Amino acid sequence: MPKVLISDKLSQAAVDIFRTRGIEVDVKTGLTPAELREIIGNYDGLAIRSNTKVTKEVLDVATNLKVVGRAGIGVDNVDLKAATARGVVVMNTPHGNSITTAEHAIAMMFALAREIPEATVSTKAGKWEKNRFMGVELTGKTLGLIGAGNIGSIVADRARGLHMRVIAYDPFLSEKRAVDIGVEKAELDDLLARADFITLHTPLTDATRNILSREALAKTKKGVRIINCARGGLIDEAALAEAITAGHVAGAALDVFESEPAKDSPLFGMEKVVCTPHLGASTNEAQENVALQVAEQISDFLLTGAVTNAINTPSVSAEDAPRLRPYMALIEKLGAFAGQLTHAQDGVIRKVAIDYEGAAATLNHKPLTAAALSGLLAPVLAGVNMVNARSPRVSTASTSPKRCMTGQANTRR
Repeated sequence: MPKVLISDKLSQAAVDIFRTRGIEVDVKTGLTPAELREIIGNYDGLAIRSNTKVTKEVLDVATNLKVVGRAGIGVDNVDLKAATARGVVVMNTPHGNSITTAEHAIAMMFALAREIPEATVSTKAGKWEKNRFMGVELTGKTLGLIGAGNIGSIVADRARGLHMRVIAYDPFLSEKRAVDIGVEKAELDDLLARADFITLHTPLTDATRNILSREALAKTKKGVRIINCARGGLIDEAALAEAITAGHVAGAALDVFESEPAKDSPLFGMEKVVCTPHLGASTNEAQENVALQVAEQISDFLLTGAVTNAINTPSVSAEDAPRLRPYMALIEKLGAFAGQLTHAQDGVIRKVAIDYEGAAATLNHKPLTAAALSGLLAPVLAGVNMVNARSPRVSTASTSPKRCMTGQANTRR
């Protein structure tokens, strides 16, 4: 029977899902890193939120661990390189709190536009400063989205309902998708120059870190207002504080910070700045949704091999898993056979070409290719599996799947 550890607080309903599906589950929250390292070797799965840090040191002693499930979007607290190297699948739940986070971004935009936090403090202090708090309307303004994925597209929908014009910068946004979500696709510099409000909805990566740098902020439209409910580190906070002080940026609303918990920031104490303590996903509905989703995803993986919302390996739906299983077993053996032949010759694998024909050509090829590489590399690399076989540091594969129609391959992709 698979065994799962829940190390951060999840709802009882999530615990019940594991037990109903025949998985042994322990709930042990508030563990120190040393305590986690001491017991993690007993578990096949680990369910976390943001408090548990899944470090290389933890993964090094997680001898039975097969999957880490993060109830939420960000996986900053998981060492993805170490997890991949050890063949541990890392999943998140990107859809469970999308609406909640998008609504928080819209709420922050309203609060910033109408100076609601400062007006609240002033009124509660017995003042009546109607002339002090002169806000701006959202109607007719241009909203610039940096990132147009799940959350960004929901923000776009809500903003269009407010009669805002929406432009979006996202390298992965196609023209068709832009039309579908009702936004104008733009390059970053164009967005910076045109937007009255800018809201960020992108993960923190090497490419996006400080995407609103001092140089980028200088390119923005004078009087712009900036909202960040995505990740700290997307904005240079010191540069933003300087731009607000100089009057170039009219204000900012931040739910996330470069360092969290945020005890200090150059933006703290400034007027025209709205701050909340990473509340983007903090609604009862969102917390319940992500908890239930991560329990289902971990259970599916441990019981059927289905991989949903994986960060470091191809996804396999619950419907596809039974169909793929015999093909994966076969292709892994074929890969192992090829690997043994190669190892017997010179032990060097230079290039791999995989053709899929017939019924196999209609299946999801990514997990099949991963299984083939796992088998191929097993004779020469200890500990290789489907998760780490595709790591750039391990291998590069060329695949050429074919769809066969009337007995002949007439489509190659």
